[in-house]
Amino acid sequence: MEDSESGSSGQKGDPSKREVPTVQTSAVVDLLIKRFSDSVSVVEEKVNWPSVRVKLEALQNIATFLKQEPTLDFDYLTSISGVDYPERSPRFDLVYHFVSLKYKHVLAIKVGVGEKEVAPSLTPLWKSADWNEREIFDLLGIQFSGHPDLRRILLPDQWKGHPLRKDYVLAEEDKFPGD
Repeated sequence: MEDSESGSSGQKGDPSKREVPTVQTSAVVDLLIKRFSDSVSVVEEKVNWPSVRVKLEALQNIATFLKQEPTLDFDYLTSISGVDYPERSPRFDLVYHFVSLKYKHVLAIKVGVGEKEVAPSLTPLWKSADWNEREIFDLLGIQFSGHPDLRRILLPDQWKGHPLRKDYVLAEEDKFPGD
């Protein structure tokens, strides 16, 4: 997968800059590029796991297409991860890993999300998104519009801040003895 900070072209900065794929892409990625050419910006495939970067505003449409297109049938969202790049804009990446059990397709989607931006919830499409999105909300502070129950899942409600942000400083009263 691409290192979001440096990019495969050695550029630092905007991850939404369109790069010419330098690897053989899968039929799934080819179909995405054909259907959503203005929204798919980076393609990379390593160890048979294709990865695309898409625009945040296209995520819901692309995810719906992956789930509902009969030739793809991505019926399993295995995980969603959040990554913090405080020196970059947009600050966060969401990384989604999809699988089609029927066709044995796999796909990773990376989406940049700014601090004030809201990502669409994929819970209506995949129930497995529910707790993944809640964990990302809890630990990184990324909001998900349309989530059925967006609240903290790991930390107490009164907890201040989001501990997976790289600039997070643990409050003195929250430290364990011996820290």
